Amino acid sequence: MSFLNSLFKERKKTPVTCSLEPEAVSIDTLETLIPVRNFSNDKLLAFATEAKTEVYPAETLLFSAGDQADSVLYLLKGSVTLSDNSGQNYEIHAGTTKAKFPLSSGALHTTTALAVSDVAVMRVSHNIMASRHAEATPLAELHIPEELSENHLLQAFVQHYNNEEMEIPSLPDIAVRLRHAMQYDIGIADAVKIIQLDPVISAKLVEVANCPLYVCATPAKSCFTAVNRIGLHATRSLVISLSIHHIFKSKSPVIKKHLDRIWKQSLYISTLSYVLASVSKQANPEEALLAGLVCDIGAVPFLNFAANLPKDYYTETDIEQALPYVKGPIGYRILQNWGFTEDFIKIPLFSEDWYQNQGPELDLTDIVVLSRLHSKIGLTQLTELPAITSIPAASKLKDYSLSPEHSLKILHEAKQQVHDALAALIH
Repeated sequence: MSFLNSLFKERKKTPVTCSLEPEAVSIDTLETLIPVRNFSNDKLLAFATEAKTEVYPAETLLFSAGDQADSVLYLLKGSVTLSDNSGQNYEIHAGTTKAKFPLSSGALHTTTALAVSDVAVMRVSHNIMASRHAEATPLAELHIPEELSENHLLQAFVQHYNNEEMEIPSLPDIAVRLRHAMQYDIGIADAVKIIQLDPVISAKLVEVANCPLYVCATPAKSCFTAVNRIGLHATRSLVISLSIHHIFKSKSPVIKKHLDRIWKQSLYISTLSYVLASVSKQANPEEALLAGLVCDIGAVPFLNFAANLPKDYYTETDIEQALPYVKGPIGYRILQNWGFTEDFIKIPLFSEDWYQNQGPELDLTDIVVLSRLHSKIGLTQLTELPAITSIPAASKLKDYSLSPEHSLKILHEAKQQVHDALAALIH
């Protein structure tokens, strides 16, 4: 028996070996990783001087769902399985598109990561990840990347913008009146009188009150019933949402096509945002709906500017290249001009930044980021799309779990509700 005990102890002491050795991380590797590749060249060089891989043998638990995190891990060699608490899982292999993104980047890990093979990972502290925003230009300032210096449309618009010649679209009159009146603590009856000045918005509000977002046995047949059901403050957000559509209009067929696409995309994101806020109970659903609708509103003045230029002055490619660089700062400026609160006005700037992280609690920007990412899942033409498990916003959800398709389970299960609500908002 003593012989068996000593043999067992010897086995227990035998270390698990790894076939990989720690090594330096090259700048070429760093330039493939998202969002690390957005660092300045000086910062990349400094980081490459110090960065070394960490290596672990197969079956190593890299992190567990719910654990606190002070850094993010990138998979550089080998394969890892990520699984949530409900058992949904998928593998990530080094060298693939998914491995360009962190395995997890929130303050809490949303999944459990297990090494399938021997792995090499690179660790980046949250402080370094957050510092990439430190070099950003002032929020409402336009910045043209060097590679677009020959884009004449963008150059002309920046000059137009810097000369304070850009026309900021007006917040619809009905929305302005209602918001102003509500500063004086009006009741439902007074709010209805204002809303009914616009028969189209009034009718639309009744339709929305009867859609799946507001399940009720008795249909709303009047504007008063609709406002009473939805609530006064929620109605204010909805009226703004329903009246914004008129801004996305143009007589130019080319520009109209772009505006229609952006409007439909914003509608889908806003509906997902509503459902996510409603189910998670971590934000006001009507505010989330409005947040989704205004996330790309900065595209409107730029496209209206293009509509007034000769058709041969720009190409479709010029528009597509310029939009990502103009719509954030312009959207920020529009919402600021309209008197929106701070939690709204930053949404256009950060709603396409998967790794934005402005605080420990889920906010409207997080909800729009999650909804935008969810809206893109399954579109095969998008090659650089992170796993939803890898972005900070996901770690702030209190009820986090993956669907079989690796999207958020709560949005996957609400697919029909989203579809029906979207139909009510479009028609």
